Amino acid sequence: MRKRILILALIIAMVAVPGTSLIQANGSELTPEEQLGKAIFFDEDLSINMNEACAACHSPEAGWTGPIEEINAAGAVYEGSIPGRFGNRKPPSAAYATLSPILYMDKKGTWTGGNFWDGRATGEVLGNPAADQAMGPFLNPAEQASPDSACIVYRVLTSAYAGLYTDVWGAISITWPSNIEYVCATEGETVALSDEDRVKSDQAYGNIALSIAAYEASVEVNAFTSKYDYSRIGMAKMTKEEQHGFALFNGKAKCSNCHPGNGKDPLFTDFTYDNLGIPPNEDNPVYEVDPDFIDYGLGGYLQTIGYSEEIYELENGKFKVPTLRNVDLRPDEEFVKAYGHNGYFKSLEEIVHFYNTRDVEGAGWGGVPWPEPEVSDNINTGELGNLGLSAQEEAYIVAFLGALSDGYMP
Repeated sequence: MRKRILILALIIAMVAVPGTSLIQANGSELTPEEQLGKAIFFDEDLSINMNEACAACHSPEAGWTGPIEEINAAGAVYEGSIPGRFGNRKPPSAAYATLSPILYMDKKGTWTGGNFWDGRATGEVLGNPAADQAMGPFLNPAEQASPDSACIVYRVLTSAYAGLYTDVWGAISITWPSNIEYVCATEGETVALSDEDRVKSDQAYGNIALSIAAYEASVEVNAFTSKYDYSRIGMAKMTKEEQHGFALFNGKAKCSNCHPGNGKDPLFTDFTYDNLGIPPNEDNPVYEVDPDFIDYGLGGYLQTIGYSEEIYELENGKFKVPTLRNVDLRPDEEFVKAYGHNGYFKSLEEIVHFYNTRDVEGAGWGGVPWPEPEVSDNINTGELGNLGLSAQEEAYIVAFLGALSDGYMP
């Protein structure tokens, strides 16, 4: 009942301000820490060339993932602050990622939690996978490419919202070198700080990441304002097509095995890892550099941190199960979104058909049979590949997925 009253209040507030969406209306409820995280999230000045914010790859209009249609329609990986630098994976959604637990392996050997497609933002550094993830892109040469975490701290503390940092985390005094502007704009440089100031800077960098995670956990990002959510409290009714899709989702199509959609505030992910047998996306720029590139996902990460072959080889080709919330959220109906860790699929219709027919002889998309998987080991053959869904049933599932977009107005 309390949730329904809150939603009604948001609707009244939205009506009072014409043109305001539910997501924007929720923004007025942000705490100071969330407001700070939002300012950081949208600040282009925190990249080496002061031209790329977190939102460049995680735009609310595109479901908190990649907002550039031309990129999504090709390699689906985004160019970083330094021209010509690209990542190797499609940006995952920033929404609902804060609800992922710290990465762990259970007694059955199933890995769960963490952030990034390969789980490398484990949550063990700051006690929060979303905060661990937030520290990564700032320093990644293929993304925001800052040469030193101290540069992020310096630019936040000299920004227009510096006072908000002080309000949230307290005053901080660091003696910055006279060449700080040059250092922070130059790849390969390091900010010269005293040991004491380096400790302060490292702590502030953690605070910045925690602030981003706080914003990503806010009602503005984890909104729970889809048509599906409203239908659960009697404020909207799904169409017959959407209802049929939901029934298939929970039954014949087996989607809910990894994307559970029931319970309180369902997240449509179980935060585990799977190899779906997705083909390589040869439009990805990495193949121009390394034609033999193979992304081993979680297995590759576990290998780099020293796990034995008997553990990491079982995880080769596995990527984190994404939330399906906002999977169809886009600026307009014609806007192309990419799906899969490498963005191989260009529509929900295509990826649903892949789930249904991957293992059916001669099946494919656009008259082309499905290519071989990027990693042929550890493929999930029990929950997808030959589901026996009709074309109409596939369409019903796609219709239901469209009901998971936040910002719905009942």
